[in-house]
Formats: sequence, C-alpha cells, structure tokens
Amino acid sequence: MRVLGVDPGLTRCGVGVVDGVAGRPLTMLGVGVVRTPADADLGHRLVAVEQGLEQWLDEHRPEYVAVERVFSQHNVRTVMGTAQASAVAILCASRRGIPVALHTPSEVKAAVTGSGRADKAQVGAMVTRLLRLDAPPKPADAADALALAICHIWRAPAQNRLQQAVARQASGTPQALRATARPHASKGRTT
Repeated sequence: MRVLGVDPGLTRCGVGVVDGVAGRPLTMLGVGVVRTPADADLGHRLVAVEQGLEQWLDEHRPEYVAVERVFSQHNVRTVMGTAQASAVAILCASRRGIPVALHTPSEVKAAVTGSGRADKAQVGAMVTRLLRLDAPPKPADAADALALAICHIWRAPAQNRLQQAVARQASGTPQALRATARPHASKGRTT
C-alpha cells in the first residue's frame, strides 16, 4: 500500500510518501514540504498548495491519501488556514479518485509512538526508527506527514473490515444475516 500523508498548513504543508503493509518493514519514498509565502494573497497560497500536492501525486501515484483531521484550536486564524489546506488536499485526491482518510493528531501519535499525547520530538524519533532513516525529517511538518502515512498503513486494514461489516449489516444481505445468526440456546439451531 502506498500512502501520501499530508500535514496541512498554508505556510508549510508537510508531505510524505510511505510504501508497505502492516506488520512488515515500511519504506519512505519521499518527504518534503509545500511552502507558500505568508504575505501572499490567500487565493494564490491555496493554488500553490494545490500545485505542490498535484506534483507529489503525479510523481508518487499513491493508492491512498491520509490527511490530518482539523481540530479546534485556540488560534482561529491558524485553524482556518489548516482547514483550507486540508480541503485542497482532499480535493486533489478526490479529483483523481484516490480514497482519502482523515486521522486525528492523537490517533497518529498513538499509532506511531504508543501514546496519543506524544510530543513532536517523540513522533520524529519514532518515524526515524520505523523508516530506518539516518535523522528525523525536518521540519516537523514533514515528519508528521510521514507519521500520518504510517498510521494509515497500520490502521486501514482494520478500518476497512469494520466498514465492510457495517455496510453488510446495513444492507441486510444474506451473508450479513448468516454472520449475525446465533445458535438458539434451548434447541441448538440458528435463528
């Protein structure tokens, strides 16, 4: 599975591509940051983020895109820019038919470090170790993008199975009905 992780931001949008499957060694295929000047017009910044992400999608051809889920922060201006960059990433992937997964920062930290409260240094250290790198990727946005990709590779198989089970249950297919049938306690038959 090849995943492009995106740590959204207007000034620095972290990107990282990881290839692999859960339970096997992972390989980093690329890492970087799409940058925009803070003093540029918002529209131009969003176009620059789009163009940068399109280049990453063209070059690496990921099967999935994992984007950090935007959460409420104290600084409304920061959260707005993050949300706008996140929407650009989702749009770029969706336009190409690439499935997008959103992961919260605490999900990513827990998946990569074992603690949902890990700091940036701990995430960088674990990304370095898991991908067998010589040094942590810089800036932290780049390491966070790789952590998102790793998180998705590790969590996607279980999430997909859950989604399929819910879909089968909701559709009422015979397979779903058989899977949920329980032996009747007194007569030893299924209901």
